[in-house]
Amino acid sequence: MSRPSVPRRSVLRGALGVGALAAGVGPLAACAPGSTGAEPPKLSGTAGPSAKGEITIWNRSGDLFKVFDAAIDEFRKAYPGIKVNHQAVDIDAKLANTLITGADLPDGSFWDDAKIGSQAEHLYDLTDLIEPYRARTSPYKLSVNTVDGRIYGVPWDLDPGLLWYREDLLEDAGVDPAGLTTYDDLLDAARALKEKNPEAGPIHLDKDPFLGQLWLEMLANQQGTSLADAEGRVRLDSKEYRTILTWVRSAVDEDLVTHAEYLKQADLAALEDGRQALVPWAVWWSFAPQQLLKKTKGKWRAAPLPAWTPGGPRSGAMGGSSFIIPAKAKNPELAWLLYEFLCFKEPGYSAVYGPGSVYPGGLNTSVPSYTPARRPDTPLFEPVAALGGQDLWKVAVDAAASIPAAAPIPAWWAKSVDYLGNDLQRLMEGDMTPDDVIDDATRKIQRNLVDRA
Repeated sequence: MSRPSVPRRSVLRGALGVGALAAGVGPLAACAPGSTGAEPPKLSGTAGPSAKGEITIWNRSGDLFKVFDAAIDEFRKAYPGIKVNHQAVDIDAKLANTLITGADLPDGSFWDDAKIGSQAEHLYDLTDLIEPYRARTSPYKLSVNTVDGRIYGVPWDLDPGLLWYREDLLEDAGVDPAGLTTYDDLLDAARALKEKNPEAGPIHLDKDPFLGQLWLEMLANQQGTSLADAEGRVRLDSKEYRTILTWVRSAVDEDLVTHAEYLKQADLAALEDGRQALVPWAVWWSFAPQQLLKKTKGKWRAAPLPAWTPGGPRSGAMGGSSFIIPAKAKNPELAWLLYEFLCFKEPGYSAVYGPGSVYPGGLNTSVPSYTPARRPDTPLFEPVAALGGQDLWKVAVDAAASIPAAAPIPAWWAKSVDYLGNDLQRLMEGDMTPDDVIDDATRKIQRNLVDRA
């Protein structure tokens, strides 16, 4: 696999608005669905293979742009009458304002699930067109693209959480990975690893407030909840969040963690020298053994996340993106044909995820949100040599199938990192209790973000 020109970490910082925050996101916060009183237009019609016209499509630059560029070549073969102008754009800096002004709009754009709920009034309502695919699309992806019962994004990738582990270290400590079925089991495994190596902090906790909060949301989604409900009400004060935060504090108090920034020097060193051996993280962590870990390449494996309760869901979503069609697009029907092809049709989704010039073994940092594209017996990407030849496809699609539905991500999510993300770091440092985090972050998010929206 060639090294991506845009690391997944950078993509995800944009995914929940961190890049936009740096430039100021006043318009994002101010434009909740329905704020103008105008109902978004519905896109119900479609066109056939003989359709003709021209569309402009925006994507982020980097490796994914190249992947989609190749897939769009397949679309051109299926729809030879449609000219596609595929453009690399700084979407986080440009798209929101462009939607509001209505000037120089693309016909469609890649966008992050986190942004869609707050901009629904500027997007086409795609509910009728997605209806034939609804029953076979991830409930999570549908839910984060839904506002007031209507769907505004075409679901693309699904980023299931997995448990990444060092197979050799677990074997040496007498830990059977198949036995790590609950988070209590994970603590027991960390204790066994630390007994074998007193210098170890076996479980990774991330030192970046944004990624730490994104990780927390993965664990919350695994329990069927999220920071806000469908109406945007804060629900951090709950049994589910208290369970996660208590587990984190227990691991910290027992000195079972390495608190380091994602794939920075300290993190990589601890992964390479055996101090870290358990990384509950999204599927896109596969980038680490493929590109960054030299000494331990081939020793890492992936498994489902543990469950919070015996028999509970073994995964949650951590990040994700979809496609949108602006309400003032010139050729929305043709843009829909492209996104239908890439997400719901063959050879579209195979062209995206299958082996190609950018990823010779296939794109293995996410899986499709459309279940017919996630057949365990028909992998779109190949076994990963850097994981000892493990069939990551099967592990990831099995995990994806267990991800619960969620709520639309509120417009204020990225700004909440200043409160919840930072308080989570204090918990990981042993300076706050779970109740401290819940009380302080809830009060500040409500006062500074929700009440002011």
